[in-house]
Amino acid sequence: MERIKPVQSDIKAHVRRSREGPCFVCQVVAGTTEAPPHVVYRDNFAIGFLNLYPTLLGYCLVAPIAHRTAVVDDFTDEEYLRLQVVVRRVGRAISQAVPTERLYILSLGSNSGNAHVHWHLAPLPPGVPYQDQQLRALMASTNGFLQLSTRELDEMAARIRSNLP
Repeated sequence: MERIKPVQSDIKAHVRRSREGPCFVCQVVAGTTEAPPHVVYRDNFAIGFLNLYPTLLGYCLVAPIAHRTAVVDDFTDEEYLRLQVVVRRVGRAISQAVPTERLYILSLGSNSGNAHVHWHLAPLPPGVPYQDQQLRALMASTNGFLQLSTRELDEMAARIRSNLP
């Protein structure tokens, strides 16, 4: 894979799309995003795909297929556990596809924007200084995001998929 350089994102445009545009997860599920989604996992209940604006190589999102907005209250115990099994499977596949010191897993979004429940799976590579780890490693406003070619995205998605059980 070619050397990847972070580029600054247009945070204001991203916020506007998140708050005023159609649901980005529903667009990925329907296949109607501007850029083709790089899906790493899909069944009739959940989908996993590469983050469109990654700050770390191999950064994926996992979401239920159905549009749900409450991270725990919109799911039965069985549904929530089923999603967490997908999060774990995709997380393990990411960790096998790219060098990973720690895999960060968290749910972000709000009813004000990016409301469709989704989990972020972000692999911190080895050797990142402590002061640049944790939430700082995820901050596109500080770090920019990795701009990957379609070929690089295709290859990354294939590497992750190849590690799924």
